[in-house]
Amino acid sequence: MSKFLENRKTYLICFLLALLVLSVYWQVGGYSFINYDDNIYVYENSVVKKGLSQHGIAWAFTTFHAANWHPITWISHMADVSIFGLEAGWHHRVNVLFHIWNTVILFLVFMRMTGALWQSAFVAALFGVHPLHVESVAWVAERKDVLSTLFWLLTMGAYLRYVRLPSVRRYFPVAVLFALGLMCKPMLVTLPFVLLLLDYWPLRRMGETDSTGAVSASLLLRLVREKLPLFVLSVASCVITYFAQLQGGGIGPHEDFPAGIRISNAIVSYAAYLKNTFWPVALSVFYPHPGTIQASIPVWRIAGSALLIGSISLFALRQGRRRPYLAVGWLWYLGTLFPVIGLVQAGGQALADRYSYVPLIGVFVMVAYGIPVVLEGWRYRRPTLMISGGAILFVLSVTAWNQAGYWRDNLTLYTRALNATENNWLAWMNLGSTYEALGKYPSALEAYREVVRIRPRYPRAWANLSVGYRNLGRYPEATEALGKALAINPEYARGWNILGDTYSQLGQHEAAAEAYRTAVRKNPEYADAWNNLAIARGKLGHYSLAIDALRMALRISPEDVEAWNNLGIAFASSGQDSQAIEAFRKALDLNSGDAQVWYNLGIVYSRLGQRREVLEVYQRLNITDPAKADEFIRKVGMGN
Repeated sequence: MSKFLENRKTYLICFLLALLVLSVYWQVGGYSFINYDDNIYVYENSVVKKGLSQHGIAWAFTTFHAANWHPITWISHMADVSIFGLEAGWHHRVNVLFHIWNTVILFLVFMRMTGALWQSAFVAALFGVHPLHVESVAWVAERKDVLSTLFWLLTMGAYLRYVRLPSVRRYFPVAVLFALGLMCKPMLVTLPFVLLLLDYWPLRRMGETDSTGAVSASLLLRLVREKLPLFVLSVASCVITYFAQLQGGGIGPHEDFPAGIRISNAIVSYAAYLKNTFWPVALSVFYPHPGTIQASIPVWRIAGSALLIGSISLFALRQGRRRPYLAVGWLWYLGTLFPVIGLVQAGGQALADRYSYVPLIGVFVMVAYGIPVVLEGWRYRRPTLMISGGAILFVLSVTAWNQAGYWRDNLTLYTRALNATENNWLAWMNLGSTYEALGKYPSALEAYREVVRIRPRYPRAWANLSVGYRNLGRYPEATEALGKALAINPEYARGWNILGDTYSQLGQHEAAAEAYRTAVRKNPEYADAWNNLAIARGKLGHYSLAIDALRMALRISPEDVEAWNNLGIAFASSGQDSQAIEAFRKALDLNSGDAQVWYNLGIVYSRLGQRREVLEVYQRLNITDPAKADEFIRKVGMGN
């Protein structure tokens, strides 16, 4: 009977945890994609947009796109597209579903490891509704965070099963789940270290300790040796990630991130994450790194952070024998944050809310298992814990609800970031892109000016400012801004490409072609620049050279519909109609709803006198774009 009641209580807690998480995040089902990485991962990714396919899965396992190797993450996005299309709300809802699973599984794993029902439930509840976790859940591009954590927790569950009855058969799922997690996000490299911590507490596999809490060296060595396959997987993931970041430009340049500023920022970040854990206000999608804005970190802040971290470390470790959950929780926090603390700088952020998704579990363990012990023996202990715990969860839920609201759309997200931080160049830059997409060119220009003010030595800032001027027809200023970008970095291929765009809009196609040629010399793998070079050559009547450039573009990016369309135009312009039809058909295989490609294909069919095919094109255009269909009929001279 007691077992039955205990199971009912467990099921009820699981249901309540799911309901609690849903109460915070149901709103994100009405949100849109944002223009920060969501485009790279989903709505502008030509492979992902096609949904699940044999080609897509092969691509996922072989690409370093987005400066990472995480094939399972790519496949999950493809699966979303196959099921839901590009409806952003459903992509958000899937993230929420993963977060609910993570919250419930976290509770079940800790309850089975510790036998402490309510402490485990409180750890999971804190995890489920903490505002620092909003970024991981409400950001579609952070699917890798919630998905990798699912495999992290499943690995812990499989490990618990292995510990209870060790065997190779039970160890195998541990290694497989861990490998799958690494293929979602490489931050899981610290999981073998965490399993060693769990061996100490709560699994008690390290036996009796001495008065200082130290364990037997031989026993520790055996437990480490047991996890060697997992450590090998971690090392392999680190190597792959390093090369992926290096190839994708994710590792910051030495001049922006010298060793001193990286170490100082790491110390301060450890303290900042703690501060945001207990006082989660002024959270932002991006926190500028002092190296990117040429700012020094005050000595008092570095010293204070070091003192705080050192003091907590000393206290937690000294409590290792009497209160092992303090040592384990604290080392969990320090260890799992280490790969992303910035000693090897990847990206331009000082810290990121998403990086705390797993590390904060350690802090939650310290709180959930430590506070009841502090109140032990007090007659009002139980009601105090219930009331205070409920109040904490209520406040965190309301704060998380508000924080999730900022992820509604681009304007809301970046405006919040600017209000919460200072000198946030990335927020200004993405806000400028948002205004540009909305056709609000004066506002976009002002945003780009702010980026230049904050980061005057950043070539991309000047390049974006140039685009801002060009959108307003201010070509001399656009050219001057590009000149500054290229003076800072003459190897900046995107700057040469934008210069080519500027000349092209002025009708100076020879100068445009030369700028595009320079862009592809600087970066031979720059598909957009090859495509633009082909367009410029086509306008100069150099169709064979245009075809050569387009073949280069398609070698780099074979899923580029625009490049296939341009190749069809180049073939048609040079009288190679059969090759043009083949190129247009290839473009339509990639995107059957592209009205412009159908139009161009119909023109070739009309020229060849293939009236049945012309009628087919008209019927397709009439479905996809009736206005284009009318234009087509006027062009080819057919009756309805």
